[in-house]
Amino acid sequence: MDWKYLLTSFDGRVNRAKFWAAIGVFVVIGIVAFILDAILGTRITTASGAQIGIIGILVALASIYFALAVYAKRWHDRGKSGWWSLIMLVPFIGPIWFLVECGILEGARGANQYGPDPLA
Repeated sequence: MDWKYLLTSFDGRVNRAKFWAAIGVFVVIGIVAFILDAILGTRITTASGAQIGIIGILVALASIYFALAVYAKRWHDRGKSGWWSLIMLVPFIGPIWFLVECGILEGARGANQYGPDPLA
């Protein structure tokens, strides 16, 4: 599986290693956007005094689609619908549940309705 497929398609399954690799890519891209905002001076100061970078905002908005694609594939590996990503909207419990299900627990062994086992 190549990165283009990993980040753009909602079909198929990914194992934990590729899930965490994709999360790592998102973090690195976020850090690069933060640095570019600092170098280029593209930061806006809000009324509360917080600074928001224009490049960082654009990167975050673009990353939503790619993250949802990776999340859906990870849920598929667990044998569940990608709609389970909405669990993160539940305060406190949702993000913990997501982290345990997608980041820690092993995927379903063998093929399931979402595709073949990514480790096979």
